[in-house]
Amino acid sequence: MAEMSARALARFEAMAAAARRRRRLEAALPWLVILGMFGLWEFVVVAFGIAEFVLPAPHDIVRAIIKWWQPLMQDSLTTLYSTLAGFGLAILGGVLLGIAIGSSAMVYKGLYPVLIAFNSIPKVAVVPILIIWFGIGIWPPIITAFLISFFPIVVNVATGIATVEPELKDVLRALGARPRDIIVKVGLPRAMPFFFASLKIAVTVAFVGAIIAESVAPNAGIGRLMMVASSRFDVPLVFAGLVVTGFMGIVLYWIAEFIERRTTGWATRGQNQNLATGG
Repeated sequence: MAEMSARALARFEAMAAAARRRRRLEAALPWLVILGMFGLWEFVVVAFGIAEFVLPAPHDIVRAIIKWWQPLMQDSLTTLYSTLAGFGLAILGGVLLGIAIGSSAMVYKGLYPVLIAFNSIPKVAVVPILIIWFGIGIWPPIITAFLISFFPIVVNVATGIATVEPELKDVLRALGARPRDIIVKVGLPRAMPFFFASLKIAVTVAFVGAIIAESVAPNAGIGRLMMVASSRFDVPLVFAGLVVTGFMGIVLYWIAEFIERRTTGWATRGQNQNLATGG
């Protein structure tokens, strides 16, 4: 009996050690992939003698970041502000409209075709109109970031609420629940995984909207900096702007993912257990 207990304990410790190694590998894997990608990039540029104005090597981009760190910092903060402002408006408007669409078939039939048509319009074509209305400044990037990140949030929130089982609604109505109670206590929790999935998409495309507006209406921001660098054929600085934008996007994605794990861990607990055990 004691021998069987010892074997079970040893097996449990081995599984725990394997799970710890797996978690460490999962934490290090993104950085290993990024380092490998940049290492391959450096090797290709150096090995084939690619000119700097065609494709700069990573060390050229790092040198440009160090040289132009101050304007990069100022313009990246401007872009980050525009992106977060537009993204915040998209969350507010997207959640409210998603609740309305997901909870009412009439609202769905009336508004959904309009939303699809509007989302099909290239946002770069809307920027000149925004410049006419609001002038060259902070508002065109904010509104463009809002427009480009609004649709994914609406669709996912509406889907989460609309997919509540009819049988569950019938039971809740029989127990005296009002439509508002069903939405607040069942629909919104059901929509949370969909909502956070849309956030991780919207927060990255919001940067696209802000930079598009900054490129068309150059006043400040990473888009303006890259346009100025392109006009001077300073390609390393252009790539430096791209790298800084990608870094900000990754940070915001991780923040959204962190909040998702803390608030909707119940939605993926089975998947996490399967991953932990190698299933």
